[in-house]
Amino acid sequence: MDYQVNGHVMMLRVDRGEEVLAAITEVCQKEGIQAGSFQGIGACGDVIVSTYIASENDFTDHEKTGMLELVSLMGNITRDETDAPELHAHASFSYLNDEGETAVLSGHLTKAVVLYTVELVLTPYPNKVNRAFDEETGIRLWQINR
Repeated sequence: MDYQVNGHVMMLRVDRGEEVLAAITEVCQKEGIQAGSFQGIGACGDVIVSTYIASENDFTDHEKTGMLELVSLMGNITRDETDAPELHAHASFSYLNDEGETAVLSGHLTKAVVLYTVELVLTPYPNKVNRAFDEETGIRLWQINR
Protein backbone atom coordinates (compact mmCIF):
# COMPACT_ATOMS: atom_id res chain seq x y z
CA MET A 1 0.00 0.00 0.00
CA ASP A 2 1.14 3.48 -0.74
CA TYR A 3 -0.53 6.87 -0.37
CA GLN A 4 -0.06 10.57 -0.76
CA VAL A 5 -1.80 13.69 0.46
CA ASN A 6 -3.30 15.60 -2.46
CA GLY A 7 -4.88 18.85 -1.27
CA HIS A 8 -7.64 18.00 1.19
CA VAL A 9 -7.78 14.31 0.23
CA MET A 10 -5.52 11.28 0.34
CA MET A 11 -4.91 9.03 -2.64
CA LEU A 12 -4.34 5.38 -1.63
CA ARG A 13 -3.16 2.49 -3.77
CA VAL A 14 -3.73 -0.91 -2.17
CA ASP A 15 -1.54 -3.58 -3.71
CA ARG A 16 -1.92 -7.25 -4.63
CA GLY A 17 -2.44 -9.53 -1.64
CA GLU A 18 -3.31 -6.71 0.76
CA GLU A 19 -6.67 -6.42 2.49
CA VAL A 20 -8.46 -3.16 1.67
CA LEU A 21 -10.05 -2.34 5.04
CA ALA A 22 -6.79 -3.10 6.87
CA ALA A 23 -4.91 -0.72 4.55
CA ILE A 24 -7.41 2.09 5.17
CA THR A 25 -7.22 1.49 8.92
CA GLU A 26 -3.41 1.63 8.79
CA VAL A 27 -3.48 5.01 7.04
CA CYS A 28 -6.00 6.35 9.57
CA GLN A 29 -3.72 5.28 12.43
CA LYS A 30 -0.54 6.67 10.82
CA GLU A 31 -2.15 9.99 9.87
CA GLY A 32 -4.35 10.42 12.97
CA ILE A 33 -7.57 10.54 10.94
CA GLN A 34 -10.49 10.82 13.38
CA ALA A 35 -13.34 10.77 10.83
CA GLY A 36 -13.80 10.78 7.09
CA SER A 37 -15.13 9.02 4.03
CA PHE A 38 -13.62 6.95 1.25
CA GLN A 39 -14.48 5.66 -2.20
CA GLY A 40 -12.69 3.38 -4.60
CA ILE A 41 -12.47 1.00 -7.53
CA GLY A 42 -10.20 -1.89 -8.45
CA ALA A 43 -9.91 -5.66 -8.74
CA CYS A 44 -10.04 -8.18 -5.90
CA GLY A 45 -9.62 -11.93 -5.72
CA ASP A 46 -11.17 -12.88 -2.38
CA VAL A 47 -14.08 -10.99 -0.87
CA ILE A 48 -16.73 -11.30 1.80
CA VAL A 49 -19.80 -9.09 1.69
CA SER A 50 -22.45 -9.40 4.34
CA THR A 51 -26.19 -8.87 4.59
CA TYR A 52 -27.69 -7.71 7.88
CA ILE A 53 -30.58 -9.89 9.06
CA ALA A 54 -32.49 -7.62 11.46
CA SER A 55 -34.67 -10.37 12.96
CA GLU A 56 -31.51 -12.25 14.00
CA ASN A 57 -29.46 -9.14 14.84
CA ASP A 58 -26.65 -10.72 12.82
CA PHE A 59 -25.02 -10.77 9.41
CA THR A 60 -25.00 -13.50 6.77
CA ASP A 61 -21.69 -13.66 4.89
CA HIS A 62 -21.35 -14.19 1.14
CA GLU A 63 -17.82 -15.21 0.11
CA LYS A 64 -16.54 -15.18 -3.47
CA THR A 65 -13.14 -15.80 -5.00
CA GLY A 66 -11.86 -15.24 -8.53
CA MET A 67 -11.61 -12.17 -10.73
CA LEU A 68 -13.90 -9.66 -9.00
CA GLU A 69 -14.11 -6.13 -10.39
CA LEU A 70 -14.62 -3.68 -7.55
CA VAL A 71 -17.05 -1.37 -9.34
CA SER A 72 -17.98 0.65 -6.28
CA LEU A 73 -16.62 1.02 -2.77
CA MET A 74 -17.88 3.64 -0.38
CA GLY A 75 -17.59 4.01 3.34
CA ASN A 76 -16.98 6.15 6.36
CA ILE A 77 -14.51 6.37 9.19
CA THR A 78 -15.46 6.96 12.82
CA ARG A 79 -13.95 6.02 16.18
CA ASP A 80 -14.97 3.13 18.42
CA GLU A 81 -15.16 3.07 22.22
CA THR A 82 -11.39 2.43 22.46
CA ASP A 83 -10.74 5.40 20.12
CA ALA A 84 -9.58 3.08 17.31
CA PRO A 85 -10.65 3.69 13.69
CA GLU A 86 -13.97 2.02 12.88
CA LEU A 87 -14.79 1.57 9.19
CA HIS A 88 -18.25 1.05 7.75
CA ALA A 89 -18.14 0.17 4.07
CA HIS A 90 -20.39 -1.14 1.32
CA ALA A 91 -19.13 -2.52 -1.98
CA SER A 92 -20.32 -3.92 -5.29
CA PHE A 93 -18.30 -6.43 -7.30
CA SER A 94 -18.97 -7.73 -10.81
CA TYR A 95 -17.79 -11.10 -12.07
CA LEU A 96 -18.58 -13.73 -14.67
CA ASN A 97 -20.82 -16.50 -13.33
CA ASP A 98 -20.64 -20.17 -14.37
CA GLU A 99 -22.63 -19.42 -17.54
CA GLY A 100 -20.20 -16.64 -18.54
CA GLU A 101 -22.73 -13.92 -17.76
CA THR A 102 -22.01 -10.82 -15.72
CA ALA A 103 -23.21 -11.10 -12.13
CA VAL A 104 -23.02 -8.72 -9.17
CA LEU A 105 -22.22 -9.29 -5.50
CA SER A 106 -22.98 -6.37 -3.19
CA GLY A 107 -23.37 -5.59 0.47
CA HIS A 108 -21.62 -4.61 3.67
CA LEU A 109 -17.90 -5.10 3.03
CA THR A 110 -16.32 -7.49 5.53
CA LYS A 111 -13.16 -8.43 3.61
CA ALA A 112 -11.56 -7.66 0.25
CA VAL A 113 -8.13 -8.99 -0.73
CA VAL A 114 -6.64 -7.21 -3.74
CA LEU A 115 -5.93 -9.23 -6.88
CA TYR A 116 -4.42 -6.43 -9.02
CA THR A 117 -4.91 -3.03 -7.39
CA VAL A 118 -7.49 -0.93 -5.57
CA GLU A 119 -7.43 2.84 -5.95
CA LEU A 120 -9.07 4.88 -3.20
CA VAL A 121 -9.73 8.49 -2.37
CA LEU A 122 -9.94 9.13 1.36
CA THR A 123 -11.37 12.43 2.57
CA PRO A 124 -10.52 13.23 6.21
CA TYR A 125 -13.01 15.33 8.20
CA PRO A 126 -11.86 17.94 10.72
CA ASN A 127 -13.95 16.72 13.67
CA LYS A 128 -13.99 13.35 15.41
CA VAL A 129 -17.14 11.22 15.13
CA ASN A 130 -17.84 8.35 17.54
CA ARG A 131 -20.26 5.45 17.35
CA ALA A 132 -22.41 4.09 20.16
CA PHE A 133 -24.92 1.28 20.51
CA ASP A 134 -28.53 2.39 19.93
CA GLU A 135 -31.11 0.41 21.93
CA GLU A 136 -33.97 1.16 19.50
CA THR A 137 -32.27 -0.13 16.35
CA GLY A 138 -29.88 -2.60 17.97
CA ILE A 139 -26.90 -1.31 15.99
CA ARG A 140 -24.04 1.15 16.49
CA LEU A 141 -24.90 4.62 15.19
CA TRP A 142 -23.00 7.88 14.71
CA GLN A 143 -22.99 10.12 17.73
CA ILE A 144 -23.66 13.51 16.18
CA ASN A 145 -22.52 16.49 18.23
CA ARG A 146 -23.77 19.91 17.21
